Amino acid sequence: EQGLQLLELGGSVEEDYIRIARCFEATRQRCCRLEQDGRRAREQLARVEAERAALEVKLKHARNQVEVEMKKRHRAEAELEKQERKLQLVLELLMREPWGNEALSREQCSILSALAGRRFGAALASVRRSSAVDESCQSLLSHSDISYDRTEDDV
Repeated sequence: EQGLQLLELGGSVEEDYIRIARCFEATRQRCCRLEQDGRRAREQLARVEAERAALEVKLKHARNQVEVEMKKRHRAEAELEKQERKLQLVLELLMREPWGNEALSREQCSILSALAGRRFGAALASVRRSSAVDESCQSLLSHSDISYDRTEDDV
């Protein structure tokens, strides 16, 4: 547009050519700057995409580790509950059997009855509630809030 305006103004042809050449040079320099900016943007995009890919790999590993740890925790909780039930049965057997009461002193019987009534009821309730770790940070994040969306793993 500037070139057409210069031609319409008149004047000497040489001056018009010089002005047109200057406009072309300014346009060429602007194109060179834009090419450099585009090259820098592509390089930055490549770096960011590589970083994103690395973070996705870390996320996948973290999800797998959380899943493994949750499985271990569930197995440990199940084993604890199983052992608690066994101990409860042994204590009930000791308390009910006449030979158990004879073999144990009154103090031992009172301790066992206190354990049988209080300890196992509270222990089983706390196992069902979950662990102390969940209770301490329940307001921040519970394990039920974690999303295991596998669709992002395929990206």
